[in-house]
Amino acid sequence: MKLRIGTRASKLALTQSGLVADRLRAAGHEVELVEVSTPGDRSSAPVAEIGVAVFVSSLRDALAAGEVDIAVHSYKDLPSAPDPRLVLAAVPSREDPRDALVARDGLVLGELPVGARVGTGSARRTAMLQALGLGLEVVPIRGNVDTRVGKVASGQLDAVIVAAAGLRRLGRIDEATELIDPLQMLPAPAQGALAVECRKADVELVGRLAEALEDEYTRAAVAAERALLAGLEADCTAAIGALADVVSDLDDDGRAVDRISLRAVVGTTDGALLRASITGEMDDAEKLGAALAAELLDMGGDALPTRTAGSGAP
Repeated sequence: MKLRIGTRASKLALTQSGLVADRLRAAGHEVELVEVSTPGDRSSAPVAEIGVAVFVSSLRDALAAGEVDIAVHSYKDLPSAPDPRLVLAAVPSREDPRDALVARDGLVLGELPVGARVGTGSARRTAMLQALGLGLEVVPIRGNVDTRVGKVASGQLDAVIVAAAGLRRLGRIDEATELIDPLQMLPAPAQGALAVECRKADVELVGRLAEALEDEYTRAAVAAERALLAGLEADCTAAIGALADVVSDLDDDGRAVDRISLRAVVGTTDGALLRASITGEMDDAEKLGAALAAELLDMGGDALPTRTAGSGAP
């Protein structure tokens, strides 16, 4: 049976789906890529205006309708509420979750002059750039990697910030002039991770996908990050960063155990940044994310970004 992989038609989406296809072929499966057009790909409006699920809904509908057998998403785009028709069959190993700066003249963030124009379409990146106090002018932009990086090459902007994972997957990481330390800029929840969905009824396929693709450490880390986002009832347009690391530790009896260390930052409506962290057992990933969200809600109160319950936070 040939497995049909549903994918968006952008260069990055095709590359990401191609990586999944290569893994499945190596496991002995015959696969083909099927391009699915989404409203997000057809619109140039800011994501905050067109909705956070625009890159996901068409793929999910095609999957549920039997037009494809598998859908590959950038995990950070998925709504936090699961689709009852589908199941998250596999989470492959994560690519570099950091943000990357692409700047003129090989500059890093600290070398950009006051007033330099830095492009990003992310409220999270904007809030963290402003918090650094470098006097940069943040310019809202949208588009694929070629479009964004091209604004630097053409001189329209002094720099842009994009996901390092996208540059790496496209073979363009050498264009980054700095990989930004998460201590300066925490990535978006699930940044750098992929999500592979199939129909819930395809029980056998779920097992085959998990065997060929699953990385349990990535799944746990991303589960903690997304549970935090869900607990804040926010979507990916909010100024929220989170990063979970799975670290080896010793328990009280000297036995090796895997723990999750989760850090988060939230930009408030008054321009401040709230930071918090938590560590716990890997099996408690979602509980840790929810607990950290509750702590941040207690810290921020009414100053937190507008909460969007039921909107489907990616």
